[in-house]
Amino acid sequence: MARVKKNVVMTGLSGMLGDQIVVKRDKAGRTIISIKPTFPDDREFSEEQLSQQEAFREAVMYAKMVKSEAVYTEKAEDTPRSGYNVAIADWFHAPEIEAIDLSGWAGQAGGSIRIKALDDVQVERVTVIITGEGDVLIEQGAAEQEDGLWWVYTTTQPATGQPRVIAIAQDLPGNIAQLAAEAGQEQEVV
Repeated sequence: MARVKKNVVMTGLSGMLGDQIVVKRDKAGRTIISIKPTFPDDREFSEEQLSQQEAFREAVMYAKMVKSEAVYTEKAEDTPRSGYNVAIADWFHAPEIEAIDLSGWAGQAGGSIRIKALDDVQVERVTVIITGEGDVLIEQGAAEQEDGLWWVYTTTQPATGQPRVIAIAQDLPGNIAQLAAEAGQEQEVV
């Protein structure tokens, strides 16, 4: 990619040149030049393309509502992106749960279960569900953010046998991720 600085001809230029070239400027003040896109008049979209277009429409509606919120404008600071761009990207990016730490819980009430959850913008909430044999619900509740990526849930009920812990993380647009772990066993992605 060529980079031109202090070009007298291009300074302040934007729009269409000769119905062939598109000139635009980004948030960082860079001038971007591209060929005008062309599409056949009789093109048809696949189901996947139509689905993606609908998802993008929803992302745009979401971004228009939240683009001025501090979390998005702060994330866009010192980047070429705007709060609007960050919000659209957040719409398409679900949070991730990297780990469930059961070392502070031995099935007793008052034990601590730690969940490591992250997102490209912010994890809004983490919910913990504990089930027993036959997937019978023992308890569920909201974890509290401890520091950075870690969330802590303090159990309220004793659990015997091989209880299963399911952590559910949700980000600002409502995307969710789940991870399950059984006491004494490896974690599994749900």
